[in-house]
Amino acid sequence: MRIVVLGGGVIGVTTAFYLAKAGHEVTLIERRSGPALETSFANAGEISPGYASPWAAPDVPAKALKWLFMEHAPLILKLGPSPSMLTWLLRMLLNCTPRAYARNKGRMLRLATYSRDQLIALRAETGISYDERSLGTLQLFRTSRQLDKVAKDVEVLTRAGVPCEVLDRKGCVQAEPGLAHSAETVVGGLRLPGDETGDCFKFTTSLAQLARGMGITFRFNESIKDLIAAPGGAVEAVRTDRGVVGADAFVVALGSYSAGVLKRVGLDVPVYPVKGYSITAPIGNADAAPVSTVLDESFKIAITRLGDRVRVGGMAEVSGFSTALPERRRRSLEHSVSGLFPGAADLRSASYWSGLRPMTPDGTPIVGPTPYSNLFLNTGHGTLGWTMACGSARVLADLMSGKQPEIPHEDLSVRRYRGRTFVDMDA
Repeated sequence: MRIVVLGGGVIGVTTAFYLAKAGHEVTLIERRSGPALETSFANAGEISPGYASPWAAPDVPAKALKWLFMEHAPLILKLGPSPSMLTWLLRMLLNCTPRAYARNKGRMLRLATYSRDQLIALRAETGISYDERSLGTLQLFRTSRQLDKVAKDVEVLTRAGVPCEVLDRKGCVQAEPGLAHSAETVVGGLRLPGDETGDCFKFTTSLAQLARGMGITFRFNESIKDLIAAPGGAVEAVRTDRGVVGADAFVVALGSYSAGVLKRVGLDVPVYPVKGYSITAPIGNADAAPVSTVLDESFKIAITRLGDRVRVGGMAEVSGFSTALPERRRRSLEHSVSGLFPGAADLRSASYWSGLRPMTPDGTPIVGPTPYSNLFLNTGHGTLGWTMACGSARVLADLMSGKQPEIPHEDLSVRRYRGRTFVDMDA
């Protein structure tokens, strides 16, 4: 089958790879000059299935009010007259119930764990290298209240079979010796030894090279205009700024830009950009640097070691499609890493970046078929695109090849939404 994949980020490239591996003839179209040059370029670098949780949580509305007055707020709302922004926020609030949170977290954990296993298998099969480490993730708590609430997370993780351990201050320092100089700011932590880290950009560009060897055609510097839908309920072609490209099937993996393209063929898909920030700095003192990924729970910031660099990423800003780089957000990233790992990173030499994460109101990505018989989606992964990439791509490749995916998948498709509210049909 001839398949066109729209989008060249980590989701699009992994999708193309698994489709080609399944025996299909694949063409990937991307508006940038190469793969992974937008949201996949400088993300936090963590592959953390155990921390796969929706932002739409029962305590988020109350926390959001408190965050409005924080200097280093993890959530920033820049409300404007945009109907799509306000509608998406309402849909997210409707998912901030205990029942919805438990359901959505279960879905995300299922897909993220499967994805990590697929990544491990892919690495063993291909020998791909991307500054990877398999040394776990440590979520740090600065307050006793945060530590006391961890019991519920441990219960969920244990039921899902995810190894985890609750650490006191001393245990955190043993796991991450670089915390020795800031131990007094930490009361404890939750460690997931099965998590991994790696450079998403390096992974995606390396996988694209492997994909070329499999015969995948990459069309870079080509912008998607719209889809051409046939009256019979199928998509005939995609129109770009360089012409019309036909195929037997199409996959939309355009991240935050998926909704705009799909709306033109009558599909209202609830994917909205939520901006994240990161800095990447050379390691100044290796002994003071993290050995893997540390999550600063208070500021929702991840600090990850990537080879001879430290990546510091996080925050969620709802501000439309803006990619501006305000100094205030950079200061928040620097505040976290310098407070926990003083002297570890050469912040004066750090690069500063922002990316638009494609978020759904319930946190779960949209993977699977659409009302059009030959149109499929792989989008809406939010902050977990890197974590869920291989699993999402494998599930979709199996579906498009007429195979039964290895994990339950029906509740990942766009069909889980109904009507105009896009609240989960099981809510």
